[in-house]
Order: sequence, then structure tokens, then C-alpha cells
Amino acid sequence: MIEENNQCAQLSNEQDLAAELKAKDKIIALFYASWCPFCSRFLPVFKKQAQGKARNFLLVQDDKEILCDKYAIGIFPTVLFFENGVLAKRLDGAAGVGLQEKQLVEFINSCSVT
Repeated sequence: MIEENNQCAQLSNEQDLAAELKAKDKIIALFYASWCPFCSRFLPVFKKQAQGKARNFLLVQDDKEILCDKYAIGIFPTVLFFENGVLAKRLDGAAGVGLQEKQLVEFINSCSVT
């Protein structure tokens, strides 16, 4: 089920992700888990950066780490940029640190999301 939330679509399964990747040319997706303390701190940062932009931002909650293998995600949070359904860039969190807002801003600016 896809829920719109602060301009970010919230989803939690592979079928919804596949549908979004097919429907949009460019997507920046935050992969996170509700049990991850670094994700809890980073979620508001991601939502803030997504506000006012085109609806090309996804929140992908993967508590059971089902999608991790498919996208080689070893650490939460991780941000992936998809172009035409294909993984084009990634921003992996650091162990014991997570991600910082400055890293996210630089990542978004490096992706051609309109």
C-alpha cells in the first residue's frame, strides 16, 4: 500500500516499489527500518529535503530487510537514485553514524531530479 506523506510516497513492499519505478522516470528512495535509531533521526531530514519538490521521493520501510539483498543495502539508512527504473546512484549510511543532511543535499543536487 502506498501512502502519500509530505510529498514522499511511503511504501513497504517490492510490488509497490516496482510500480513506482515503472511510473516515474526518476526517483530518490530512502530505504530505512523503523527499528534503526539512525533512520529515526534521518527521516525528518529526508522529508524536509523532499518538501516542495516533485513527487519523486519515496520512503521505503524495509523492517524485515527483504529488499536489502536486491539492492545490496548493508546499512540503514541508504538513499538510492533510480533513473528509468534502474539504480543509477547510491548514498550508503555509515556504520554507527548513519547519514547527515549535508550528504543528502549534495546527493540530491548530483541527481537530475526535476
